[in-house]
Amino acid sequence: MGSLSTLLRQAAVLAALCAVLAWLAPADAKLWVVAMGVVSLGLFCGISLYRHRQIMRLAAEIDEVLHGGRRVDFSTCREGDVAILTSELAKMVARLGRTRDQLSHERNALADALADVSHQIRTPLTAIGLMLPLIERTDDGRERRRLVRELEGMLDQVSWLVTTLLKIAKVDAGAMHVERREVLAGEVARRAVGPLATAMDLRDVNLVLDLDEAATFVGDAPWSAEALENIVKNCMEHTPAGGTVTVTVREDALATTLAVSDTGPGIAAEDLPHIFERFYRGRDEGARGAEDSRSANGLQGGEGGRGTGAAGAHPSVAAAVVDEVRQPAGFGIGLSLAQALISAQGGTLRAANNPEGGARFEIAFPKLVV
Repeated sequence: MGSLSTLLRQAAVLAALCAVLAWLAPADAKLWVVAMGVVSLGLFCGISLYRHRQIMRLAAEIDEVLHGGRRVDFSTCREGDVAILTSELAKMVARLGRTRDQLSHERNALADALADVSHQIRTPLTAIGLMLPLIERTDDGRERRRLVRELEGMLDQVSWLVTTLLKIAKVDAGAMHVERREVLAGEVARRAVGPLATAMDLRDVNLVLDLDEAATFVGDAPWSAEALENIVKNCMEHTPAGGTVTVTVREDALATTLAVSDTGPGIAAEDLPHIFERFYRGRDEGARGAEDSRSANGLQGGEGGRGTGAAGAHPSVAAAVVDEVRQPAGFGIGLSLAQALISAQGGTLRAANNPEGGARFEIAFPKLVV
């Protein structure tokens, strides 16, 4: 009954059947057979036309949805097989609508992420472009070697940034393999702070480890150590000379906790809710979360000083841009990566300020999930 022509053919077959039955019926029953045939034919045509209109309306609404319309009105159908079809179509259309909205959101998020990535990579590349003319014009061998080392550092930072962004992309795509086995939390903490020992000595920052050697959690040791290393590194970079970074590991009946605290300036109140956002630019230039603002300012200054090209850059401009991107913290993705790695293992990462001053980051791996 997809078209009126089909309905007419079916009605013709039914009328022919009624005519044959009336011809074969006894003479005293022919009138009743004809009457019943007419009534049956009328009911069939009426019901079929009604169903035909319902199906045509459904087809029109589906066509409207497929061509970009958002109106979905399947509420006028009552009980019956058409109502069941209508209900299933309504579910399908609602699901398609949610999928379209999700894809649109992901497309916008991808576009924003690509814009942020291009901006962050452009900063060290600008510094490299400004340093090359300085190296070419430098006659002093010692100064040339120093600039080459700075250039190598910039290349290392670009490599670090790309690698970190790839890790975040793998987490976002659900393509990161995470082990689920019992891990000694103390070993994870020592593994995390090991690569930072030299940097802490150079910065005159004290490291205190307060570890419960028996504490364990179920997770992935390498990824947990990398996440914790990013947090410790962030605390180290915001702790003044003579300050202290403390790593604490505790276990109770509910969770295993790895906490990192420092004696730095802490986290600005307006930046605290956004501290784990990727490429977040803080309002306070002196607090966490403001690294990207400083990087952006350095980039703008570098581009403004280039004039007719990198060769015309003033040495102080190049030095300023190089200083802005010397540390990975300027990219504002270390804490974002840490949160992504911990969340992928079923843990939580929170940030707060200590009552006595300084910042505190707390990783918790729950013993059970309610």
